[in-house]
Amino acid sequence: MSENTVNTALRRMGYGKDDMTAHGFRSMARTIIAERLPGVSIDVIEAQLAHGKSGPLGMAYDRAEYMEQRKRLMQTWADYLEHLRDGAKVHPIRAA
Repeated sequence: MSENTVNTALRRMGYGKDDMTAHGFRSMARTIIAERLPGVSIDVIEAQLAHGKSGPLGMAYDRAEYMEQRKRLMQTWADYLEHLRDGAKVHPIRAA
């Protein structure tokens, strides 16, 4: 699914460009996983988001895919989202 498809769906649901974007979901997930899901390596998060390796030799030497860790991450993320859906106390974020 393309970014434009998600953005179009968001607009049809009434969310403006300043409210949410397709890329905003990735950014939100990256932040929440890093802050709320203990023990998840940043390298695993970055691999799941398909971000490139950092540094001039990143891709040349580091070809780790972290597949088992990524599977565990995605299950933990799904469990977290289900917990929110099922009534976790959610603190609203105030606009700056």
